[in-house]
Amino acid sequence: MAGIAFRVAEADIPEVFPEDGPIEEGVVTLAREKAVFVEHQFPEDWILAADTVVALGESILQKPGSRDEARDMLARLSGRSHEVFTGYCLSNKALNRVMTGVTRTVVVMRPLSREEIERYVRTGEPMDKAGAYGIQGIGAMFISRIYGSYTNVVGLPLAEVVALLIREGIAFPMEGHA
Repeated sequence: MAGIAFRVAEADIPEVFPEDGPIEEGVVTLAREKAVFVEHQFPEDWILAADTVVALGESILQKPGSRDEARDMLARLSGRSHEVFTGYCLSNKALNRVMTGVTRTVVVMRPLSREEIERYVRTGEPMDKAGAYGIQGIGAMFISRIYGSYTNVVGLPLAEVVALLIREGIAFPMEGHA
């Protein structure tokens, strides 16, 4: 979207959210763990890793492990506001550089019927999304408003991350776009 060239490398680590401490620290810790995993494969490259969770009060909603868990998450979010936190980590092992940040967005979900939840879960979309919905997909129809970064809810706060990339002289957006 921003015209920045990149390649994807999977961080094959368990995404276990730390049980104690602030949510902001937890998402940054997971993003840093992902970056460290990938750094070993590409020690000369800049690595950008992120982790997103949905917080409903004190409850952390990551990706659902089953359809039943997805239904439960959606029922809990229905008609309420919740927060989406994304922690990100930009690092370069060879240069010994590590920068982290976190972005928070408040999302309001309209009330959902059981039938809506069931039909949505059957699409499969909720299964790989924190909080069991994708604002960039079918789940957008459930969101009545947001306060903060839309791209954060998608999973990567572009404004903050691109500003960091520019500040570090790594990339400038829209290169190659005419």
